[in-house]
Amino acid sequence: MTPEGYDAFDDPYAYPGTHVLRNRLDIRDAAILERFEVEVFTLRAEEPLPQGAFDPTHYCSIHHHLFQDVYEWAGQYRTVRTSKGGNAFCYPEYIPAQMDALFQSIRGGDAFTEKSRSEFLEETTRFLGVLNAIHPFREGNGRAQLAFLGLIGATVNHPFAFERIDRNTFLPAMIDSFLGQFEPLKAELEKLLM
Repeated sequence: MTPEGYDAFDDPYAYPGTHVLRNRLDIRDAAILERFEVEVFTLRAEEPLPQGAFDPTHYCSIHHHLFQDVYEWAGQYRTVRTSKGGNAFCYPEYIPAQMDALFQSIRGGDAFTEKSRSEFLEETTRFLGVLNAIHPFREGNGRAQLAFLGLIGATVNHPFAFERIDRNTFLPAMIDSFLGQFEPLKAELEKLLM
């Protein structure tokens, strides 16, 4: 298991013999890379996110926007199998089909429009839980998920206040959703709706 909590085997994204991801600045110290990544992500997250059709291409463009300064592969689906806590994420050979199916289900964002607060929470909880299980990128999935969800919420007049996230309860809720238990995640998202 890597320091980030991910399991990855024969990882072409990492420097040989380490768990440090190859990066644009050739930083080989995990702690320094993490600080750089957080700093650059924070700056990019303050910029307007790319607009699009709420489809997989749009989602990839958001990941690219957020991580383009750190990783050459930003916005590209991962090619390595990964897991966290022994739970395997979608195998890379199935990511394109799973992403297409998930994004077809939200119909370009129409699945979120003209919904009551409760209906919106149901849709976003399901969407976020499935997107997290797919985990299409090698790194930065959670941050890209929340950025995309924030864009959806702002677009359909159900904005989120992600600065209120409590990692002590949100991360276990994400894990529960991976196991098919969506109620804890729904409760966490409800706390974040403005």
